[in-house]
Amino acid sequence: MRQREEFGWPVRVYWEDTDAGGIVFYANYLKFFERARTEWLRSLGIHQRELRESSGGMFVVGAAALDYHRPARLDDQMLVTARIAELGRASLVLEQQAWLLDDQGRRVQLLCEGRIRIGWVNAAQMKPARIPATLLQVLNP
Repeated sequence: MRQREEFGWPVRVYWEDTDAGGIVFYANYLKFFERARTEWLRSLGIHQRELRESSGGMFVVGAAALDYHRPARLDDQMLVTARIAELGRASLVLEQQAWLLDDQGRRVQLLCEGRIRIGWVNAAQMKPARIPATLLQVLNP
């Protein structure tokens, strides 16, 4: 995957994702975005637990800014995307979106979008550190 390519992960809306009115609770988009980022890393051969054990470091969210456009509802099928917008030596910024899909799996409406800044830290001390060079090569081939 190249730096600017988009990764997509399908998500179905369940009762646990919604409020009493059957609308996705706003904070759950952060969970959906986290799942898509995790699966994106997995698609690159990066497994976060193994990465922490082998390198002593891990990614943590440093900032998140979301814009909500339309509500997702119970049983909706969505595509949650992730794309690197910026890649530095100690952090990266991902642009993420949640799209409502129609019955044929086509994007029909942008529901939510966000910019998530992910930093690399030494896991034992939780202090910022540089992303390992081997990991940078995978993220930016």
